[in-house]
Amino acid sequence: MSLWTIFVRLSPYARVGTALAPFLIAIVLRLMFGNNRVTRALLSVGTIWFAVNVFMAPYSAGMRQDLVNLRHAVFR
Repeated sequence: MSLWTIFVRLSPYARVGTALAPFLIAIVLRLMFGNNRVTRALLSVGTIWFAVNVFMAPYSAGMRQDLVNLRHAVFR
């Protein structure tokens, strides 16, 4: 079982958690240790990770099916 398979099987709430956790951890570390090179890098990586998760979510199989179902429900 690959790592991607585990990620695909996560619930929607767990996916949101995996998208937000690095970002929130970076913010907490920045508040604790101040503005330095490490916290800036962690905040940048956390922001990019969140953006990638948000922008790639519509391309997952479950999200595609949800969008198709929504289109059928709206245009009935």
